[in-house]
Amino acid sequence: MIALIILAVVVLAVLYLPGLWVRHVMAKYSTPADRYPGTGAELARHLLRRAQLDEVAVEMTDPGADHYDPEARAVRLSPDNYRGRSLTAVTVAAHEVGHALQHASGYPPFKARGHLVRLAAGGQRLGAIMMFAIPVVTLLVRMPAPGLLLFLAGMLSMGLAAVVHLVTLPTEWDASFGRALPMLERGRYLKPVDYPHARRILTAAALTYVAQSLMSLLNIWAWLRMLRR
Repeated sequence: MIALIILAVVVLAVLYLPGLWVRHVMAKYSTPADRYPGTGAELARHLLRRAQLDEVAVEMTDPGADHYDPEARAVRLSPDNYRGRSLTAVTVAAHEVGHALQHASGYPPFKARGHLVRLAAGGQRLGAIMMFAIPVVTLLVRMPAPGLLLFLAGMLSMGLAAVVHLVTLPTEWDASFGRALPMLERGRYLKPVDYPHARRILTAAALTYVAQSLMSLLNIWAWLRMLRR
């Protein structure tokens, strides 16, 4: 019994701690809110102009949904990072501009991620449909094999999300430390004392998808528990 409790605690820690750490780092350096004279959006536009990427837009998106959209050619920042002047705001903005630079240069891992993301989105929808169909198909044919095949196909489809998030880690790491940090250092945009903290923020930005991957695994586990009932 004690062993099971310890195992459960370890599993929960592995699943939740990365996401909690990412949120903690982002929140910690969001204050003071006026640490820099320019906002995250202003820095993003400035960096894009310097990279001769004037066609890339800088837009506001939902809280916690900072990203670069290669289809729309837009850097999208959450309200706090778009309007904010904190260390988190300007550093996250630089990270997302890093993805725009990857796109413009044809960075192969970035292109591969785009294909995988589209594949995973369709796979997740198909996987959910398959899983709901398992009991119906099994009941109609009165054999366990079709249900088992659907189950395996559904698990593989839903597992794509976890795989994609893990595979994209090199792309995120490059956006943080191959693009964003060099831009910030060359332009001396940050206070010297802030660079070690910026590295933590960039690490958190790169690991965001790892946290999401672990949550995808938790989603698969939830489906398994539901099907066992």
